Amino acid sequence: MTTIKLYNTATRRKEVFEPIRADDVRMYVCGPTVYDRAHIGNARPVIVFDVLYRLLRHVYGPDHVTYVRNFTDVDDKINARAAESGRSIGEITAETTQWFLEDMAAVGALEPSIKGEKHQEAMPRATAYIDEMIAMIEDLIAKDHAYAAEGHVLFRVRSYKEYGALSGRSVDDMIAGARVEVAPFKEDPMDFVLWKPSDDDTPGWDSPWGRGRPGWHIECSAMAHELLGESFDIHGGGNDLTFPHHENEIAQSRCVGHGFAQVWMHNEMLQVEGKKMSKSLGNFFTVRDLLDQGVPGEVIRFVFLGTHYRKPMDWTEKKRAEAEKTLRKWYEQVAGAETAAASQTVIDLLADDLNTHGVLTECHRMSVENDIAGLRGALTLVGLLDEKIPEWAVERAYDLTDVEAFLSDARVTAMETKDFAEVDRIKAALVAAGIEVQMSKDGVKLTAPPGFDRSALEGVL
Repeated sequence: MTTIKLYNTATRRKEVFEPIRADDVRMYVCGPTVYDRAHIGNARPVIVFDVLYRLLRHVYGPDHVTYVRNFTDVDDKINARAAESGRSIGEITAETTQWFLEDMAAVGALEPSIKGEKHQEAMPRATAYIDEMIAMIEDLIAKDHAYAAEGHVLFRVRSYKEYGALSGRSVDDMIAGARVEVAPFKEDPMDFVLWKPSDDDTPGWDSPWGRGRPGWHIECSAMAHELLGESFDIHGGGNDLTFPHHENEIAQSRCVGHGFAQVWMHNEMLQVEGKKMSKSLGNFFTVRDLLDQGVPGEVIRFVFLGTHYRKPMDWTEKKRAEAEKTLRKWYEQVAGAETAAASQTVIDLLADDLNTHGVLTECHRMSVENDIAGLRGALTLVGLLDEKIPEWAVERAYDLTDVEAFLSDARVTAMETKDFAEVDRIKAALVAAGIEVQMSKDGVKLTAPPGFDRSALEGVL
């Protein structure tokens, strides 16, 4: 069996992955808070852990891998969006959840599943697990790791001696260097909220501490325990979640006696054209923005795979253009070829802490050497190809066939008559329309840009 090595944030080293049970590999990834469209940074952990999910399914079998990714559908950001829009919270979360699923499907992400089957439970909504959260909070109070105060319940951070181990800092350093919420009912500034009171305008559930709603961190601990058990194999997310979210998850779960996750994996953040993505800089955009601009989902995925998940990623227009050009070439090469298995070289690259950049480098080699079966197998394994070539690639590959033939005929005539005026006219018109023109001894090759409209060629033929 292929040996998988993964970098474990908890131990700060790359380790051989040994699941608790090889016939039931379990992974939990923190999902989105559903109040708006997913920006491209939100797509990075989805794509990273989708690749890992595909690798685990390949190595252990799809019926032996469970992947859970939650939706946080109770949150102050959602409440604020409802207040400012006048729409109900349920309407907002239902709509944005569907948006997320559609946009992530467009970039090639498989839906999470339990034991190889599609189940709604593999994408749990926090609001469906309030009872489990309340039960966990009661257990923490009973074990003196939490306390109730003024309608709140807070976790006693100093009651868990290992607090800070994941992020690598002490509690005292955290207090000195972090902004923590100061409240008169807190025993310690670092104590965090497990339950908080709700007013008449915010969602709330009955509890032993009054009508209220859960804090963010308890959600994932309760859902992971309910769906994956007291101990499971992998917990993933962006590195911005390492502290406080994942640190707090570990503390509250371990304090009720759960082993929780064995391996912690975190992806680095994303930039745009070398700068942090921000609305004030005008470089903030969503996955849907790119899709609506005509950027294919496979191209978005390709750009993401070009950078190792533990390195900062920079989205640039240059990378996008190069990715589309490369994918179009590869799709044309493998079109018509039968579905093939990925080579062991490609599998080993992925198994080495998800070396997706190495896989794309190997794909370039196979393309040059015309290893069609190997190329198709690799593209399939990393989610850049399913059974059919994407329609955008097929359409653009064949839409200009008649134009290519027209220019080729004009070129033959020009070589016979030594008059290239007509060839120059056609080429200039094509370039003006945004088409890349390549002419060589092998013939004419035209490449259309994303979203190309054939009406731009009126009068050319």
